[in-house]
Amino acid sequence: MRKYLLVIGIIVSNSCMSQDISKLLEDYFRRYTGVGLFQGNVLIASGDTVIWQQSYGNADHATNRKLNDQSVFELASDSKQFTAMGRVLLKEQGKLKYEDSLRHFFPELPYSNISIRQLLQHTSGLPDYMNLVLEHTPAGSIATNKEMIAILARHKPAILFAPGAKWEYSNTGYVLLASIIEKASGISFSDFLQKNIFTPLGMKNTEVYRRRYEKRSIENYALGHVYDTATKKYILPDDHPELKEFITKLDGICGDGTVNSTTGDLLKWSRAIDQNLLISESVRTEVLTSGADNRNIKHGYGFGWMLRRMEPAGRVAFHTGGWPGYNTLIEKHLDHRKTIIILSNHDQFNIDMDELRNILYGIKTIARQEAKVEESILKQYIGKYELTPDFFISIFLENGRIYAQATGQSRAEIFSEKDDLFFLKVVKAQIRFVRNEKKEVTGLLLIQNGQEMPGKKVQ
Repeated sequence: MRKYLLVIGIIVSNSCMSQDISKLLEDYFRRYTGVGLFQGNVLIASGDTVIWQQSYGNADHATNRKLNDQSVFELASDSKQFTAMGRVLLKEQGKLKYEDSLRHFFPELPYSNISIRQLLQHTSGLPDYMNLVLEHTPAGSIATNKEMIAILARHKPAILFAPGAKWEYSNTGYVLLASIIEKASGISFSDFLQKNIFTPLGMKNTEVYRRRYEKRSIENYALGHVYDTATKKYILPDDHPELKEFITKLDGICGDGTVNSTTGDLLKWSRAIDQNLLISESVRTEVLTSGADNRNIKHGYGFGWMLRRMEPAGRVAFHTGGWPGYNTLIEKHLDHRKTIIILSNHDQFNIDMDELRNILYGIKTIARQEAKVEESILKQYIGKYELTPDFFISIFLENGRIYAQATGQSRAEIFSEKDDLFFLKVVKAQIRFVRNEKKEVTGLLLIQNGQEMPGKKVQ
């Protein structure tokens, strides 16, 4: 699981443009990198101008090889925008239609009345493939799209809902889209993207890459790292007992992931969408417009892009990606032509995107005021709290200040907001301590991203 800890602020519309944006961004990212909450590459652009580009941390912890602006990252689900564009290009070439049936390409599958449009927009109702493929792939083997399709055909897992009835994110749909691209084009998914997207756009460091399946290496590759609670170190997921089988067996499957790229190449991709270099303006509008379910309720997903309105940015097209050792984000502000690209080769990703957007638009964040608490009260919170079997938060005092330290993270000072409620200044979260009827502290709630995660006091 991802480890969550957390400047919580009250946002006011007060221009801070007089401050140098580079200094604001430098301070912003230092808060996260300084306490081990983020490592990776960041590129932020306004129009055609790069306003921030930095690398933080190691490409390989074992050798201390550093990240640089040419480092190549697994994009995970951010790959879906390329799979979707491949399908759009085939439609423009007259080789496919959005209303073509899935069974037209794979008659062996037991799912009828599913269209390519529904695959693109996550309204197909198809079950997720991962657990099924893990169960039916022999130890030491690596499944491909072909094996995944064969497993679906053989075991016939039930559909989740009638096609088009509602929206539910589907990795299975995008794996099938990659295989449809291969059938319609007559070449591999990798070669199709290379020929029709990466090469025309000059994305020289971008390709479909499956490190374990292909057994080849890429120059400047950023190895993904996960935190191991046993050794208290960051290691490769290949060396993690709970992840090794997962990442090995699924490594040959593409379409829902496996595109690898750099921040610089992804900026070329973003500019190509802005400038209609691959598709016309009308097609671009379709790609970046939300679809709807059978009830005509819009679901906020276009073709490979999530679509939201986020103030102060306005209309935003974005996608995130997560895979063992990687977290990624590509975000386009359509009304202002701003692009945010964040690629991390760690399993922690605690960036407060609301604050980052406010910095870009000159909106100042005023820090919350800290309430004073007697040290005798602070001592009641000291202890170790179990949130999951492998994730703990330790609370301790030092020189009259109170700190929280989560598994795999540096300590972070916490600040009193009111009775038993504290906030952090490194990530956007709060900690509320829980008392029993005797007023003894027995647990806590970690509050972040609209969710509450309880922890029991065990020491």
